[in-house]
Amino acid sequence: MEINTLLPIFTAIVGSYLTYFFTSRSKREEAILKYKEEKYANLLVLLQGFVGLTATTETKRKFFEEQYRSWIYSSDEVVLAVNKMIKLVIDSKGNNPDLEEGRKAIGNIVLSMRKDLKGKTNLTYKDFTYIDVR
Repeated sequence: MEINTLLPIFTAIVGSYLTYFFTSRSKREEAILKYKEEKYANLLVLLQGFVGLTATTETKRKFFEEQYRSWIYSSDEVVLAVNKMIKLVIDSKGNNPDLEEGRKAIGNIVLSMRKDLKGKTNLTYKDFTYIDVR
């Protein structure tokens, strides 16, 4: 066989493989992103357990359950931001932590999640706030 006959066949095989590879990778990345979005949304809602009138022992317990699971899927930045907030709570020894430090800790968790999902952001921790609804 001549090279002119084999080249189109080889090109078709390589092209098919590359198409399959990149499509599979794209679908996998999309599934991972969707999974993280769902999990981060749960964690975000449970963060309310540490804020104002919405703070409850039950919500905190659920938050810590989700936080333990988050070690599997969270970026390093998210894990470190959550750990910093937990340290702030522990260091306050049952008292309310400094309001600004608490706001910063929670805002940085949200920003870390956003960066993990979107890649970058121009927001700061001050742009995120929980609102107590009575």
